[in-house]
Order: sequence, then C-alpha cells, then structure tokens
Amino acid sequence: MALASVIGVGSTRYGVLDSSFLELVIDAASQALRDAGIGPEDIDAYYLGNFAGENFINQNHLAAYSASAIGLNGVPATRVEGACASGSLAVREAILAIKSGLYKRVLVVGAEKMTSLDTSGVTSVLAKASNWEAEVGHGLTFPAVFAFVARRYMHQYGATREHLAAVAVKNHNHAMLNPKAHMQKKITLEEVLSCQHMVAEPLSRYDCSLISDGASAMVLCAPELAETHRKDVVDIVGTGQASGRFEIFANELLTSFPATRLAAKRAYTMANIKPDDVDVAELHDCFTIAEIVATEDLGFFKPGEGGIAALEGRTRLGGELPINPSGGLKAKGHPVGSTGVGQGVEVVCQLRGEAGLRQVKNAEIGLTHNLGGAGGTCTVHIYKRR
Repeated sequence: MALASVIGVGSTRYGVLDSSFLELVIDAASQALRDAGIGPEDIDAYYLGNFAGENFINQNHLAAYSASAIGLNGVPATRVEGACASGSLAVREAILAIKSGLYKRVLVVGAEKMTSLDTSGVTSVLAKASNWEAEVGHGLTFPAVFAFVARRYMHQYGATREHLAAVAVKNHNHAMLNPKAHMQKKITLEEVLSCQHMVAEPLSRYDCSLISDGASAMVLCAPELAETHRKDVVDIVGTGQASGRFEIFANELLTSFPATRLAAKRAYTMANIKPDDVDVAELHDCFTIAEIVATEDLGFFKPGEGGIAALEGRTRLGGELPINPSGGLKAKGHPVGSTGVGQGVEVVCQLRGEAGLRQVKNAEIGLTHNLGGAGGTCTVHIYKRR
C-alpha cells in the first residue's frame, strides 16, 4: 500500500559551487515543482532537511528563510535535523504528514552549503554530530570512527584494503555517468591501493566522501491524487526509522549498526518485501567501509560478504544488485542535509527509467539508506514503480 507518491523531483549539481544556500534551494525546488507540473501555490507544507546552516552560512530559522525565497507564502515550514540523515528524515516527516491526511501535496528540500568553510572547519562542524565531550574532546572525529569499523571488519572477516578500494572504484565509475556528480574522475584499483595519503589508517583519501554544496527536492502527494499529475508515478511503500547507540564505543559490535537493521526491518515489513526484491539501492557510503557494512545490515549479503561482493562486481551497474548508481556520497558528493533527499531523487529517476547511461534495467523497487552520525540515527525508505 502506498504511503505517499512522488510526483516531482529536482536536484542541483553537487560540488564546490558558487551558488548561495538560497540559490541552491530555489534551483532544486523549482525543478521539482516543474517536474510535478504545479506551482508554489499548490503546496500545503514544506520540510527542509539541513544539518548545520548556523555553522556553514551563519544562518538559522532556515525553513522560513528558504520558504520565503521559494514563494511558499503562508505555508507551514519546518526544518528537520538529524546529522547526515537530515534529508531522509525530512522525507519521512512529509510521508507521515500526508499519511495522516493533514496535507495533500508537500515539498521536501535537502540542502547544505559546506564549502564556505575550509576542511578543518567542516571537520569540526561534522564532529558535532558525535559526543563532543566523550569522543571529540579526545580527538575522535568521524574518519577515525569509521577507521575503527574498518579495522575491526578486517580483523573479524579477513577483509583487506582491496575490498574497500573496490567500493571506491565502483562509485567513481558510476559517477562518471552522472552529469550532476561532484567527482567525475575515473580511478583504478591500483591507484587506490598505492595511495599513501592516509586520513585515518586504513582509510585513505579515496575511502572518504566529499565536502560538497548542493540541494535536492521532491514533491510528494496523497497516492489517490498522483495520477492526476503524471502517469509514471513512483510510490513510497515503506519507511523505517530507528535510533542506535550514540557513541561508537557503546556498540556491542563495530561491524554492524543496529539502527540500520531495525529501520530496514520496519521498512521491509511495511512494504511487504524482502531484501531480494530490491532492484536498486542508494546507500550511505560516507566511507567505503560504511557501504560494505550497510549491504550486510540491510540483508543484501551475509556478514563478512559485503566486501567480497563489491570486489566481485556484484554491486556495480550490470551486477546482481546495483548499489549507488549515482556515484554515492563517495563520488556524487555529500552535502550533508541534501544527501537523503538526493538518494530519493536518484531512485525515483531509476524507477521512471530516466537515469540515462547509469540506468538499472527493469528497476521496479528501490531503497534508500541514510545514516546519521556513527549510527545514532538511520532512515530507510522503499520506493516502488506503480
């Protein structure tokens, strides 16, 4: 049963952009509204996914700030924040609002303007999504967190840097087919493995996602209205959200995120599908190890087999389950508040058959997975072609 339907999508290019935060939001929102064939006056509510506008652009009250610029006069505007999962949480709020019957048409935008700060400044802002007193104060930033995960995964399952590198190479190859991707650069396995620029060993710069600007948008509506707007409707048939232990050291295992497993279970149950039914997925690859762990937590592969699957080409375009055909956070880019919405935009384009050279053949069911912090928040959405 459809919870909500997607009738419009839009996205800016991701990357180091000259556009302001407002310009990014206006661009993505305008594209989505045009795609839906409606105007701002047809929108009943607006949700903005944004992590740290107060730090990146020195601006708060961002929902009203951006709603005014879009032309959503008088429309309820709400900002949603959940670290890197902010965008998908905004989508979820829109789903719930429509399912409640309160609203018929809702605009969701995810946006972040990160390159206003240098790398050190961005790292400090992102670190606020972890425990500042117990972790950051002792020097533990997110690259180090996921380096712990990678090290433990290697120890537990015998994985090597080659398995991590396979994810990076795959996602760069996919991004080469995405004109809106931040990093359109082909890399080789040998190039990744020979890299001596370690960010947090065993993670090199090739294992880390990008600091990007960008915005993505979706227009959702009540399922019974969808076909009055377009014929190629994509329905959202499952959604799951869960919280995990906030600090990485509080987890029983370093090689699994319980919030992902629980959010996925809830979404699968709601959609009445199994992991094997998914045709295409956009996963939260903030670091290469994160994609590997997610493929296992989501039930696509058994524990310890996610890296092997990547190395064998089973998750590339043309493989048994294409993962991150957009290029993922690793190469498409990771403007934090935009990521979860951007994942949905990619899946909708795939299910409509509009993904161009990166199109997954005969895709009917798609999944998005968006992780906040070190697994403190996770949201999973399931999309289905009507």
